[in-house]
Amino acid sequence: MEPATAAPAVTAAVPRIGYLIYRVERRLRVRLDEAVVGHGITTTEYVTLSVLRDRDGLSCAQLARWSFVTPQAMNLVIAALERRALIRRRPDPNHGRVRRASVTAKGLKVLARCDADMDQIEADMLDGLAPDTVDLVRDALWSCAHSLEATRPLRRPRPRPLPRKRTVA
Repeated sequence: MEPATAAPAVTAAVPRIGYLIYRVERRLRVRLDEAVVGHGITTTEYVTLSVLRDRDGLSCAQLARWSFVTPQAMNLVIAALERRALIRRRPDPNHGRVRRASVTAKGLKVLARCDADMDQIEADMLDGLAPDTVDLVRDALWSCAHSLEATRPLRRPRPRPLPRKRTVA
């Protein structure tokens, strides 16, 4: 009879920070989606209104970058917000095709209601953390976002296909 050997101890893996941020982002997004739908907007529309409140007069392309969507998707978001009179657009005096967006008074009211929900969601998320820890988390996340953007590799242009050789018949 062989002596019993102890099973190797299982050690818990330390989760990656990127994974933890992803989990928080997914849970935050679900809560935000549930909250803003009650105010008749989507999360992307909420982000767009929030960005415009802080950076009035952005173009559709600029809003797309700030809201992490494609310019094509932002065109749809802007059109929907404009139809519901939550934003207004005006021509850019220096560029004929560019239109600058602003939040309307109606949009600010919707935004204020959504902000109240977001305040509660953040309070739930940060429950149990001391205020100085919350400040550290905010500063650390800000720094992480800045570092990732600053070190982002430039996109390499796609190589052009070689011209086809024409055969003479």
